[in-house]
Amino acid sequence: MQIDGDGRIADAAQGNWVDRRAPDWLKPYAKLARWDRPIGFWLLFWPCGFGLGLAGLADPARGFDWWALALCFVGSVAMRGAGCTFNDVVDRDIDDKVARTRLRPIPSGQVKVAQALVFLVLQALVGLVVLIQFNAFTIWAGIASLALVAIYPFMKRITWWPQFFLGLAFSWGAIVGWTSQTGGLDWPALVLYAGCVLWVIGYDTIYALQDVEDDALIGVKSTARLFGERTRGIVALFYAGAVVLWAAAAFAVGAGLVFVFGTGVVVAMLAWQLITLQPKLSNNALVRFKANHWLGLALTAAFVLDGLV
Repeated sequence: MQIDGDGRIADAAQGNWVDRRAPDWLKPYAKLARWDRPIGFWLLFWPCGFGLGLAGLADPARGFDWWALALCFVGSVAMRGAGCTFNDVVDRDIDDKVARTRLRPIPSGQVKVAQALVFLVLQALVGLVVLIQFNAFTIWAGIASLALVAIYPFMKRITWWPQFFLGLAFSWGAIVGWTSQTGGLDWPALVLYAGCVLWVIGYDTIYALQDVEDDALIGVKSTARLFGERTRGIVALFYAGAVVLWAAAAFAVGAGLVFVFGTGVVVAMLAWQLITLQPKLSNNALVRFKANHWLGLALTAAFVLDGLV
């Protein structure tokens, strides 16, 4: 991770609120939680919207639960921050050797490990407060997801597929969204979740293209390194599988033409990512990775609008 002359981290948006507004004492913690780079919590949040939308289609009388969506947003910000904090504690020695990450708050000395752990607990408590607003099944499902969060940082050391484990963790919102409305699991929700896992593998492989050279030097594994020159074609297969599974889940609960149109928009977004992907160009992979925020919004809107119609 590189820092510009004004102190802004290179992959954070120009003029982000942390650099402009946050007090100096908060800035290292805000950057530890990635509040200056909100794409992470958006990508954690949108599967919640998918799950809520699917549940709304399954029971039109109930409709879409906007309050649950707001709770999921707060929980996503808190748990994304906690996950990043834990990841940076575990990866502090690796981060020190990678150009894109060596100036993160912990390896750069802005935040001590003990301070980071306290901050992690505070964020986790916020997530817990959100979680207990839901039914018992959802509470236990949320607690179960912590196992995935805990093991993910270690996967890049032992498998070429850390993106798969990130997919398992980052897609959990689809389960939370569905169960918060239904109080249990059913196969459409599991199909939706599987589609989200494939989506995450695809977009995080694109993200990992930024680090392939540094990862190779220090021995960190990733699907970007594994796929090599075949990355574009293999990611296309993951994206295609995601769309098929999302559509199967939606049609199983009665989705109609509005969802079909929304799926067409999603396919166009994914196609644009792949057609224009040029990893050797500065920020090209990062821009296409971040575009998945708009895809999440589009798919959630497809669920909501189809339910309204």
